[in-house]
Amino acid sequence: MKASQTLNRQQLGKNILVKIAVTAMFCAIAIVLMYLIRIPFPVLPFLVYDPADIPIIICTFLFGPAAGLINTVIVSIIQMLTASSDGLYGGLMHVIATGTYVLTAGLIYKYRHTLKGAIAALCFGTLAWTVVMIFANLIITPLFMGTPTQAVAQLLIPAIIPFNLLKAGINSIIAFILYKSISTVVKRILK
Repeated sequence: MKASQTLNRQQLGKNILVKIAVTAMFCAIAIVLMYLIRIPFPVLPFLVYDPADIPIIICTFLFGPAAGLINTVIVSIIQMLTASSDGLYGGLMHVIATGTYVLTAGLIYKYRHTLKGAIAALCFGTLAWTVVMIFANLIITPLFMGTPTQAVAQLLIPAIIPFNLLKAGINSIIAFILYKSISTVVKRILK
């Protein structure tokens, strides 16, 4: 009995270490993607598409919403300190946007761990991101940028809403395409 308990503890310890390592790897990939691919949105060039959320949502689907949120915060802090020209404002907005996305999608996928569940999770995650960013932009942007709320409200339909739908939507589609093959490799490692 003691030998099997020791083996189970060793396996559990190994799985935890592997999960931490894989989570850190997804975080590193997100940071690299953030540096390599940065495409300004034509309507408002300070809105920039990057694919950093793809590894974050894949990590979320593999290990749950908490892992995705941890990745989000780490990537946002590194982005805020290095790649972002808008500092704390950009980091905060990234945590709000991606945090909403991974929590919504991650919780749905956790309880509906099927193909349809993944599609629903990514769709609702994209919509939640977009809706939350409407309010975040109306409240936080005037505070940090000194822009009147009315001016921000005028940018919602031509720029802010389409940008958030596109960024989250593109990242969702790519993550959906990549997830199955990546999850198969990670599951083999965890055996």
